[in-house]
Amino acid sequence: MTVRIAVLDDYQRVAPAMADWAGELPAGTSVDHFGRHIADEGELVAALAPFEVVVAMRERTPFPRSVLAKLPRLRLLVTTGMVNASIDLASARELGVTVCGTRSRPSGTAELTWALILGLVRDVAGNEARLRAGQWQTAVAQDLYGETLGVVGLGRLGGRVAAIGAAFGMDVVAWSPRLTAEAAAEHGARLVDKAELFATAKVATIHLVLGDRSRGLVGAAELGAMREDAYLVNTSRFGIIDADALRAALTGTPRPAGVALDVFDTEPLPEDHWLRSAPRTLLSPHMGFVTAENYRVFYGDAVADIAAFLADPSRPLRPLA
Repeated sequence: MTVRIAVLDDYQRVAPAMADWAGELPAGTSVDHFGRHIADEGELVAALAPFEVVVAMRERTPFPRSVLAKLPRLRLLVTTGMVNASIDLASARELGVTVCGTRSRPSGTAELTWALILGLVRDVAGNEARLRAGQWQTAVAQDLYGETLGVVGLGRLGGRVAAIGAAFGMDVVAWSPRLTAEAAAEHGARLVDKAELFATAKVATIHLVLGDRSRGLVGAAELGAMREDAYLVNTSRFGIIDADALRAALTGTPRPAGVALDVFDTEPLPEDHWLRSAPRTLLSPHMGFVTAENYRVFYGDAVADIAAFLADPSRPLRPLA
């Protein structure tokens, strides 16, 4: 019996080369790679109906109960990474679908965070556009040395970002709901409350997991408290920022001076989305985790998850549900 495997959202069409699919999987398996995102739920269900195994790239394709319940052949759902808020784990358990995760590298998102910070502060994209248009040195940039970096969420990603801020000579402050002064100090940061962080930081950068308590955590009060020369960076999840408050701040107030986003409420970002034309923004297409090294970990572990499950469904690797 042939086991059919679907690999979703391979936008760059690189998944086949990132792991040894043929060598590691048993005979009798076939792998189909989907390079086009399928947003329509009905189309998604129809496309996945023949497959026993699905590999999802992060949270690009949601798997709510309404999808899982219509895929009776599905036995294993592998998500890259160990957290995926777009999969209804409770429904997967109830419907008998095993969900497994993979390891990941934290370095890519931290590095992109600093690319966005420097891109904002030095207006790299704006200066390049003006240079190509025949202009030269039309603005004066700002320094980061001696300024305050505010890190919202000081976990493994936020901690890396904080360390780089310290290397730039910045005063690093941090806040999250359960952060302690001792834990902040371990990362070379100083614990402050949320209000102080947003009022004093030259750069505020978000590194929290999206959940009920963090959804809309950065709203009108936080944005309105920021300095007029301050910048906000979000490489975590868009929902942590209140969308209406952000739109109002960017179109109706002078603060913050700039906002960099690698995450959005709808992905891929629709062509008519308001953020595509929003002022004072630097946008990247959710590239924090998209590195060759991380993809090799993602897809290599996905293949190992599948091989283990097919060998013995009762002993899955890295099970989430």
